[in-house]
Amino acid sequence: MRFVPEHAVERWTGRTRDWCVVIPVINEGERIGRLLARMSALNIADLADIVIVDGGSTDGSLAPERLDAHRVAGLVRKTGSGKLSAQLLCAYAFVLDQGYRGVVTIDGNDKDDPDAIPDFVQALEEGWDFVQASRYVPGGVAENTPWLRDLAIRLIHAPALSLASGFRWTDTTQGFRAYSRRLLEDPRMGIFRPEFRDYELLAYMNYRAPRLGFRCTERPTARRYPKGEKAPTKIRPFRGEYALLKTLLDVCLGRFNPPRVS
Repeated sequence: MRFVPEHAVERWTGRTRDWCVVIPVINEGERIGRLLARMSALNIADLADIVIVDGGSTDGSLAPERLDAHRVAGLVRKTGSGKLSAQLLCAYAFVLDQGYRGVVTIDGNDKDDPDAIPDFVQALEEGWDFVQASRYVPGGVAENTPWLRDLAIRLIHAPALSLASGFRWTDTTQGFRAYSRRLLEDPRMGIFRPEFRDYELLAYMNYRAPRLGFRCTERPTARRYPKGEKAPTKIRPFRGEYALLKTLLDVCLGRFNPPRVS
């Protein structure tokens, strides 16, 4: 049985492409406006339908006129409990139900350069199942990354998931990634479970997909943190970072694996 958090579809103009770009947001203010404007300049809507999944924004940043102006096809609002993982499950269930062949996910905080989206879609068309953005591979750009976060990714998060999964990852905290339909639907992945509610799903995908033999790759992207101001993040200092480390350990020990599928 597929578990999907409670949600409401507040906007849907219909599927027009084989691929979809999902943007998770919550009170992103002008950041989501800037991201959508950059995507419009790249004509992303001519390549993939755009669906925003909202975690409960109250800042008016998702006004209908903004969505109209940037050709946003869908707005799915999570109404139940949970954080990023719950948002993503709402979105992935929705786009699978609409018949998309694959999905690209990019954060709505305008830290990632959307010019890599066509490359991710091309990779899906070529048969890759999991495309992970990386600022650390040749051609990638890491700008103003907080030094503690940079060290944590390079020395803890990515090495741990590389060792546990058998695939060499370099940038495993990035939400900018793409998945094939067959990966999202595979019962051995088992993503549609209530265990995925906060930030567990991203690390789980990096761990589980290579172990099941899915075709995984990293592609260079640019990730830029704002200079001279507090970097936007939904992760609370200390308490949130401890929770992420505990989640990483649980993932690497297989504690989020689904029950055996016969």
